[in-house]
Amino acid sequence: METSKIKVLILFAHPRFEKSRVNRALVKGVSNLPGVTLHDLYEEYPDFNVDAKREKEFLLNHQIIIWQHPLYMYGAPALLKQWIDMVLEHGWAHGEGGNNLRGKVAFNALTAGGTRDAYVSGGHGYTLREFFISFEQTARLCNMVYLPPFVVHGTYLLTDRQVEEYGRVYRNLLEQLTKGGTGLRDILEHEYLNDWLEAGKEQADR
Repeated sequence: METSKIKVLILFAHPRFEKSRVNRALVKGVSNLPGVTLHDLYEEYPDFNVDAKREKEFLLNHQIIIWQHPLYMYGAPALLKQWIDMVLEHGWAHGEGGNNLRGKVAFNALTAGGTRDAYVSGGHGYTLREFFISFEQTARLCNMVYLPPFVVHGTYLLTDRQVEEYGRVYRNLLEQLTKGGTGLRDILEHEYLNDWLEAGKEQADR
């Protein structure tokens, strides 16, 4: 992808956005960022009547797709599943002739009340990434490159200052991804995109 043409589409799905201080901070962090489109699904489709044709145009015009949402009972809010079922159709996104998303990049940006330590075999029984295998497989089915998630854990425990910092980190992530030249192989070695950013910061500080 040419650096100047890398565009990010954030498919934002939060049914109670007005009550989420963390997601407000994340959205604020990437506001006015060149090349980034924030698409609020619950604002656009309160009746769940997703306009598949319109959504496909959004997808065609962006190279990086982010599913941003809170963790709801080990999954995503219902409208995001509706969006996937209605938009990523056989013959368009996958299957014979379905090559429109080939080579695009996708990942989840999640907020979770539980701490990272809770998502192990002794906590919730599975890692957070294991709960989102369906998203990873969906991306693969559509011939997309699926990256590790960006995650904000322990949302109820965070101070306002920490919440604001996550907004800055999220912005930094999108800035790096839209610059181009990012080694995807290196990113895929990490469990979270947060870890990749931290590793890069530590390397720069040496």
